[in-house]
Amino acid sequence: ITAGMELIRKKLERRAYGLTMPLITKADGTKFGKTESGTIWLDPKRTSVYQFYQFWIHTDDRDVVRYLKYFTFLSQEEITALEAAHTANPGAREAHQALAKAVTTLLHGEAACTEAVRASSILFGGSLDGLTPATLDVLRTEVPTASVTPEALAAGIPLTEALIPAGLAPSKGQARKDIDGGGIYLNGQRCQDAATAL
Repeated sequence: ITAGMELIRKKLERRAYGLTMPLITKADGTKFGKTESGTIWLDPKRTSVYQFYQFWIHTDDRDVVRYLKYFTFLSQEEITALEAAHTANPGAREAHQALAKAVTTLLHGEAACTEAVRASSILFGGSLDGLTPATLDVLRTEVPTASVTPEALAAGIPLTEALIPAGLAPSKGQARKDIDGGGIYLNGQRCQDAATAL
């Protein structure tokens, strides 16, 4: 900056000014930037809209109000209300949700943000009712998937066999143990019958 100011002064015989801003840091003191761990990119080819949304949802509680002030166009009154709600009940994560929605909508648009919110809801135990192809596309890129032929699906695939190619169990025996132990959910519902077929 100072070299540029000096060059302008010497070449154009005019005065130039440099503008700087304080470095944004996280609550732990590390800088908020591309050289730190947890990098996010503005380009959806480098960081998906879902991952971008999740980055902001997982903001440290100590940073969320400050980031609302830095990165959103919410009014001072809205931010003050979110700060009060966060102080009263941090577990509700209202401030985090507002931050994630505002920044994701600002960068990727309302439709993309809506799909990221819906995908998050489904991945964390929400209902599959009203699942759209767009949300399914988001989910497909964010979770491990396995392809099944329509014929195999029509014939019915035992759940114990479906868990293996999906990478959720190394063997049928382990799949049965996981099902019997209540560790397998199918469309958001706990499945405890190893004889279940898809």
